[in-house]
Amino acid sequence: MFQNQPKGLYALALANTGERFGYYTMLAIFTLFLQAKFGFSSAATSNIFAGFLALVYFLPILGGILADKFGYGKMVTAGIIVMFAGYTCLAIPTGGGAFGVAAMFGAIFLIALGTGLFKGNLQVMVGNLYDDPKYSDKRDTAFSLFYMAINIGALFAPTAASKITENFMAKAGLKYQGDIPALCHEYLEKGQQMAANSLDTLTHFAQSQASAFNGDLATFAHKYIDELSLSYHYGFAVACISLIVSMLIYQVFKSTFKHADINTKQAAASGKQENIVELTPEQTRSRITALVLVFAVVIFFWMAFHQNGLTLTFFARDYTARTADGAIGMSFNVFNLVFVITLIYSLFSLFQSKEAKSKLISAVVAVISVSILVYKYLSLAPGSFIEVLPQMFQHFNPFFVVALTPVSLAVFGALAKRGSEPSAPRKIGIGMFIAALGFTVMALSSMGLPTPNPDGATVVANDLLVSPSVFYNSVSS
Repeated sequence: MFQNQPKGLYALALANTGERFGYYTMLAIFTLFLQAKFGFSSAATSNIFAGFLALVYFLPILGGILADKFGYGKMVTAGIIVMFAGYTCLAIPTGGGAFGVAAMFGAIFLIALGTGLFKGNLQVMVGNLYDDPKYSDKRDTAFSLFYMAINIGALFAPTAASKITENFMAKAGLKYQGDIPALCHEYLEKGQQMAANSLDTLTHFAQSQASAFNGDLATFAHKYIDELSLSYHYGFAVACISLIVSMLIYQVFKSTFKHADINTKQAAASGKQENIVELTPEQTRSRITALVLVFAVVIFFWMAFHQNGLTLTFFARDYTARTADGAIGMSFNVFNLVFVITLIYSLFSLFQSKEAKSKLISAVVAVISVSILVYKYLSLAPGSFIEVLPQMFQHFNPFFVVALTPVSLAVFGALAKRGSEPSAPRKIGIGMFIAALGFTVMALSSMGLPTPNPDGATVVANDLLVSPSVFYNSVSS
């Protein structure tokens, strides 16, 4: 999988990992930030989130046009700078009034624009590395590794966002609870006229935060919103740091992919057009048709996928248990997931390596990974629970992508040797079918839950909250 790949692949992949870490750190808390700081309804938050993603996916067209004129590398560099400016705007604490809203909209536009300049052009350079006949048969594997690197960044992002939120709230003597920001906004708007169960929930929570509550519920509500918003601003600052790392990787290792940073215009000017294939009108039409059909399919995939940062985050906040224990609780620690990933990769290396030394190293790594996981499980105190923040659920998707990449490559590689590997469209179809099964499970499991409150917080009784630990405990007992 990793053998005989051009060095430029790893440089570009790592640069993208840094950028994606920042992007997904921001995305992990963005919808929560909008509702906590500005008191936006779920509908308004959804519209802002949708508009932002629309720009993220449409602005690469502009990035492509500019790259045709100025070159891929210049656009990648410009994209990092523009994104840095956007994340900086988000990281600067502002009020919750008109200026704060305007700053937020300006920030997300810059982030979307920078992404449009950066992402597509970086991927084009990855593809250009494989125009060399020596590497052409490794193109599919290369993009699997490239997207695995993206998901490594996404894997750690929710933890970074969560730890920052927890630490800064703790310094203020406060604890995060998903429904409290909306309840605070509702109280500031309605006062004692808010729903009795909502008022009771807010009051009991405020009383539990003894060091930050002086008996005045309005003062507490203001303090909670301000401190939580500030913690989110600091979370966005992580993206700024990740972009600095991304820029350093990109610039330091530029020599490894410099030959891939050449567009058609630059190739024509330098006389290096030997790898450019002229298509017939019929070939052009067939490729455009295929491209449009792929568009029609992936539109629905991304529509489902990006529920991760929107409706699924709302569901995690409002309808799932706030604590987990046992092996389920361990899975919310990203470093435990890293040991699982290490175990999977070491086992693949053990069976695929031909040298005895490589097999021995792989076996040792596998044993160490298992030993650490078993030790951590046995060290759990009886009845101990860990707090689960809603954004933490977002690290499971990249975990499965990274963990299962060698599995998918092995399966499709075996099928290729037998001459029965599915085509790319068929692979997409299989993936969408599996995703559909996942959403079906979610839909069936959600039956009977209270309807979300569109105007305020959704307060759900603890005995109705969904918890994967219920299944785990029933099986283990």
